[in-house]
Amino acid sequence: MRIITKTAVKNYIDHNPQSKSALSEWMYKTEEAEWQSFADIKNTFNSVDYVGNQHYVFNIKGNDYRLIVVIQFTPQFVYIRFIGTHAEYDRIKDIKNI
Repeated sequence: MRIITKTAVKNYIDHNPQSKSALSEWMYKTEEAEWQSFADIKNTFNSVDYVGNQHYVFNIKGNDYRLIVVIQFTPQFVYIRFIGTHAEYDRIKDIKNI
């Protein structure tokens, strides 16, 4: 998969260094993957949920962080829409349209 918005992850890590190992691992596994379906994502990351409109939510570092991405399987793109703490995630009103 190709992560279109790697800069977002790098910027988040710069401001939240405690997230570095978990987010770096997520990026590595995602870039190595060739997902064709939600089942493929689940095989790589057990803690992922599909919330509609091509949006997927990943629990990162034991649910300390949440990552919302848009995944397009045919072109193999991952577009990061949100990275934040669980508390910040809880304040989002409409996850599938973020």
